[in-house]
Amino acid sequence: MKVFSIRQGLSAHADSVGQPVPCADILVVDLQGEPVPAGQSGEIWIRGPMVVKGYWNNPQATAVSITDGYWHSGDIGRFDTTGFLYVLDRLKDVINRGGYKVYSSEVEAVLAAHPLVIEAATVGRPCPMLGERVHAFVVAREGLDAQTLKNFCASRLSDYKVPETFTFSDIPLARNPNGKLLKKPLRETARRIFSDDR
Repeated sequence: MKVFSIRQGLSAHADSVGQPVPCADILVVDLQGEPVPAGQSGEIWIRGPMVVKGYWNNPQATAVSITDGYWHSGDIGRFDTTGFLYVLDRLKDVINRGGYKVYSSEVEAVLAAHPLVIEAATVGRPCPMLGERVHAFVVAREGLDAQTLKNFCASRLSDYKVPETFTFSDIPLARNPNGKLLKKPLRETARRIFSDDR
């Protein structure tokens, strides 16, 4: 399935997935399903001949996942002013910290930039006051502590995006057969660790 053209001008848009091909209709929408202007983030909806019309014998799943022929991708993204699309995160991985949206992929990229970090994942941990706070699971080389990593993040991220708590491990983070991080068990672990905070 080809939804994006990456031939023209990609070097100037290295983080982009490209521009939609002519037969693909792509929207970036807010929580109400209304298109947002270029530069603003929202869920990516896709319509075209390459998109499924519905789920076989499952009208409920179809109703939740498809609106006016647009398939709800579950990805968060934004268009720039030249029509290039950037995928920022998965909708289910966005952390809602007191109304501020924190893209886990952005925080994870900063964590991964530290020379002692082998791999990292961020999830929202429960917080009665803010809804969620940013928690990081980190596999690191010896000698890295939470405060050092927090300071590193604080020099590169807005305050509300900086992980407030960390779980360090020498065991690699769980991944599926395709190599994708399994966030669900990490969310469950964070809920258990911080269950008293509710």
